[in-house]
Amino acid sequence: MDGPQGRMEREGESHSMPGFAKPLLPTAPGVGTVQAKSKRTLAKPNLRNIVVVDGVRTPFLLSGTSYKDLMPHDLARAALSGLLHRTSVPKDVVDYIIFGTVIQEVKTSNVAREAALGAGFSDRTPAHTVTMACISSNQAMTTAVNLIASGQCDVVVAGGVELMSDVPIRHSRKMRKMMLDLNKAKTLGQRLSLISKFRLNFLSPELPAVAEFSTNETMGHSADRLAAAFAISRLEQDEYALRSHSLAKKAQDEGLLSDVVPFKVPGKDTVTQDNGIRPSSLEQMAKLKPAFIKPYGTVTAANSSFLTDGASAVLILAEEKALAMGYKPKAYLRDFVYVSQDPKDQLLLGPTYATPKVLEKAGLTMNDIDAFEFHEAFSGQILANLKAMDSDWFAQNYMGRKAKVGSPPLEKFNIWGGSLSLGHPFGATGCRLVMATANRLQKEGGQYGLVAACAAGGQGHAMIVEAYPK
Repeated sequence: MDGPQGRMEREGESHSMPGFAKPLLPTAPGVGTVQAKSKRTLAKPNLRNIVVVDGVRTPFLLSGTSYKDLMPHDLARAALSGLLHRTSVPKDVVDYIIFGTVIQEVKTSNVAREAALGAGFSDRTPAHTVTMACISSNQAMTTAVNLIASGQCDVVVAGGVELMSDVPIRHSRKMRKMMLDLNKAKTLGQRLSLISKFRLNFLSPELPAVAEFSTNETMGHSADRLAAAFAISRLEQDEYALRSHSLAKKAQDEGLLSDVVPFKVPGKDTVTQDNGIRPSSLEQMAKLKPAFIKPYGTVTAANSSFLTDGASAVLILAEEKALAMGYKPKAYLRDFVYVSQDPKDQLLLGPTYATPKVLEKAGLTMNDIDAFEFHEAFSGQILANLKAMDSDWFAQNYMGRKAKVGSPPLEKFNIWGGSLSLGHPFGATGCRLVMATANRLQKEGGQYGLVAACAAGGQGHAMIVEAYPK
């Protein structure tokens, strides 16, 4: 991106942060309350209505804390068990189970199946695992939607899990090759010959990195470049992060994060709430050094999402099946889109590209949306997306569109906190976004919510969630 900021200014556009003229902190999580409008529903002729009955998640914890001795399927099983307890859905009624995950535990590569068996689902219920970086559980949910829409299934559980406390660390390629060759060697001579080729540098391990395979750039480095391209200051990023943590703390204290279910960690205490919510002060945040581009970068540990352990699960049904089973659904899952861009310069701009597409698909405008829930990878990423969405120049020159879609009003945007504060287990965040949207619509009396997220690989996702009529 060749400095879109300068071009926007030359084109006469405002370069102040949309919505940041007002104080960043709404007075209360209920501030986004909207008047119920009698809008049309998004039901489509000859297509099944698909509903979310409910969804849960384990508390999201900083990696290396209470979940550090578990395996991913333990967390996924806890989410499934919590969903069974919350919804009382009979296990044998579930037709299919899909989970998203990003960094796979080698022993449980199909973690959906292992978690389902562990949670007591029938061994006759198929389960598979999907991976699409930070939108893996979004992919799990939309796969569930497609299975139901096509008539293949009536009842599907979708979810996601990530355990960053224990990631697979591999031997080097040379060491792996040597070990495999030793395993095949038949004589002592062959073994000795192989061992004689061993060098100390064979022992250096391969660590997984949150980096792009195609560009070899870490996501934080990319976020720093994106913030610079959109002229987003360190202070703006810290202010947004403080907003996220403050709103999350308020929502937690007021009991609004109702999707969280307690989890008794074997051999330890019961975990009841997210532990990464830490409202600080701008003065404290300003003391931190840049995390990626040193010494002049603006992305720090305080304005980035942190490595997180957690799991989530939602119960998705055909509407007629839900009603026949006596359920009162929370929301309809409506139109959704996936997008892809250049993974180098537009890695984190998925929401900017996906939002206008999903609105057009649904026949809605930004003004129709009552609740926005965007994944917060970095403060700079969120603010860059808000600026890009509010720029005619960016829409015309990068997106091939005639006009900007517009920036979401902050009083409707992530008002119960976001990934910066609540945490971001890569594979599980999508379900959290959908449940936050559904629960906010129920509480605020709104009708439409919009979920959007960026993902590694330069990909993105957006979906419309419609409140179920009371």
